[in-house]
Amino acid sequence: MDEDLPETVKKCLKILEENIEILANLEMNSEDEKEDELVPEMKLYQLLDMTEDVSESSKIKRAEQSLVKRQTQG
Repeated sequence: MDEDLPETVKKCLKILEENIEILANLEMNSEDEKEDELVPEMKLYQLLDMTEDVSESSKIKRAEQSLVKRQTQG
C-alpha cells in the first residue's frame, strides 16, 4: 500500500494543476459575493436579471464540482 502512495500523490497533484484556474476563479467569486449589496427599490426586470445570473452561476459551479469529482475518481 505504501508503494501506491507516491502514485496517488502524483495523480492528486496533476488534478490540482489542471484545476488551479477553476479554484482561483472560485476564490475570486467568493470575494465578489462579499462585496455584493442589496439595492433598495429595484425594478422587476433587474430582479429577473439577477435571478437568471444566480441560476447560471449555480449551474456553472455544479458543473465545475462534477468535473473535479469525475477527475478525482478516474
